[in-house]
This record gives sequence, C-alpha cells and structure tokens, in this order.
Amino acid sequence: METQRKCEVCNTYFTPKTVKSIYCSQRCSKVASKRKKVENEKKQRLENIVSDIPNDCDYISIPEALALFRVGRTTLYTLIRKGMIPSINMGQRLTRLSKSQLETLFGKREDLPKETVPKKKQYSLEPEDCYTIGEIAQKFHLGEKTVYSHIRKYSIPTRQIGRFVYVPKSEIDDLYKNTKR
Repeated sequence: METQRKCEVCNTYFTPKTVKSIYCSQRCSKVASKRKKVENEKKQRLENIVSDIPNDCDYISIPEALALFRVGRTTLYTLIRKGMIPSINMGQRLTRLSKSQLETLFGKREDLPKETVPKKKQYSLEPEDCYTIGEIAQKFHLGEKTVYSHIRKYSIPTRQIGRFVYVPKSEIDDLYKNTKR
C-alpha cells in the first residue's frame, strides 16, 4: 500500500520514504530550512526592536510601530496619509507616530503562540519491553525480511544485544494492530 503526500514546499505529490516525510527531496528540505531560519531571524529582529522601545514615550518610529503592533507597512502608511494616525515628520526618515492612537486602533500586541515542537517518543529498548525479530515474525505470521523492511520503512528504533535485535513492543503492536494473530 503506497500513500501519496503533498510536498510542503513545491506542492508536488510524492511517495514518502518514511512516515514523517514532508518534503519530496533534499532540495525542498533545504528550502524549507532556509525559510524557517529567515522567519526566526525576522522574529528575533522584531523582538529586539520591541524590547528597545521605552515605555514612557508618546511617539514611536515607523519600524517600532510595525514591530509593536504587527501591522503591515502599506497599511500604516495608508492610515498616515488618510490622517487617521497623528504623525510628526522631524526630517527625512524621522516620522514619529502617536503611540496612544495606534493602541486604540490596533489594540495591545498579543504575543503569537509559540510553535509547539512535537516531542519525540521515548522508547524503552530494554529486552523485557521489546520483541525480537523472530518473535515478531512468528506472532504476526511474517517473514523476517518483511519485518526488517517494515522497520526500515517506518523508522522504528532498534537495539542489538548479541545476536538479537530488539524492537519496541508498542511500535510493533501499533504497526500490525489490524493483522490477525
């Protein structure tokens, strides 16, 4: 049974090599990594700008307003041109905006929820919590080569002690839960 997934970068359909594959190629993976890095740097720059704004000032610069209220640059300039936001032009690149007026228009900035990183499963690879390859083959009526290929295909962790290879019972039971015993 082959499943198809849509690559998160180039939106093409592909057959994933592992259960967790979300990119169709190494190139797409690198592109996604680069995008994530740029986004994190941008968030860090905005956080640095926000932390440098004094609490007692009535007027703030345009970059500070963009960072503090998470408003688009064109939206901000449009509101300035329409006169909805009082501003003072103190020279070239020295436009200051009324902080109180911005707060009434956009409200206080709410921090975006932090992205939750999925926790990696913790496996007990002790022999009493695992099956051996032979036990899996016998229990689920499969060949040992088939068991090995499924372990590689689904990136299931293993542990070798002597000549036995141990695989977590929970993962194997989940993998073969609909198979008759």
